[in-house]
Amino acid sequence: MKNHYLYLLFYSSIGFSQVGIGTTNPQEELHVAGNTSTIRIEGLSSANNPLNDGIKNAKVFVDSNGNFTLTPPNFVAGGSGNGNLPLNFLIDVPDFIPDNVDGLPAPYNSLGRIINSDLTQEAVEGFIYSVTFTVPQACTVEVKHGVTLVISGSNMLTPSLAYINDSKTRTIETFFCFDINNDGLSPAEKALEYGNKGQFYCSVAGGSLGYPYMNSQGYATLPPGTHSIHFFGVVQDPANTFTSVGFGGATDYLKLRVYN
Repeated sequence: MKNHYLYLLFYSSIGFSQVGIGTTNPQEELHVAGNTSTIRIEGLSSANNPLNDGIKNAKVFVDSNGNFTLTPPNFVAGGSGNGNLPLNFLIDVPDFIPDNVDGLPAPYNSLGRIINSDLTQEAVEGFIYSVTFTVPQACTVEVKHGVTLVISGSNMLTPSLAYINDSKTRTIETFFCFDINNDGLSPAEKALEYGNKGQFYCSVAGGSLGYPYMNSQGYATLPPGTHSIHFFGVVQDPANTFTSVGFGGATDYLKLRVYN
């Protein structure tokens, strides 16, 4: 029986030039039929190949011999340039802060999240926006984000816009915190600020109004599970001045890159 079985295999290999899986009428040398058919190559799995992190789908390349591989052409471990592995972004949100968070009417519907420092205040911190994401295993994440700003000398929530021309300096800052398990930002989690970035605004005669831009990045080690990232803004101005800042009224971005 054993010899007969080997004979049949040998006969099959020389008698047919096309092999079909799920079809009796293969159209190519290897034809896998079925609308939901899949192919598994265990040598490319995350358990067997360190270039597959098991989180994001990995790109498969074909080398000069026709072999499937996860290694990009000219890849050198620790190298730079075209030999680097593709960036592994867990999320990539091109405009993560809605342009009209506060629900204002046109033409004031592109101001983002508004934070005011009124005549009685010199420093105000406010919540901007949060984004939820999931990591399947413990990892380090790199957060990169850019936020547009609108700066006005009148309360944009009323709504209104006014040039600032008092020749006094304001500072604007952003930072973010992680809500582990997305169960509510605790005081301990809020105390851990990441990616602090600030810039100053100094008016001149005639003032200025538009969309300045500010970007930043930060790193954190997270456990597996669903988490959320919370962004905050800080507005500081001199005594007896009014400053209204809209965070995220134009094109912003948020990227989370994973290391594990």
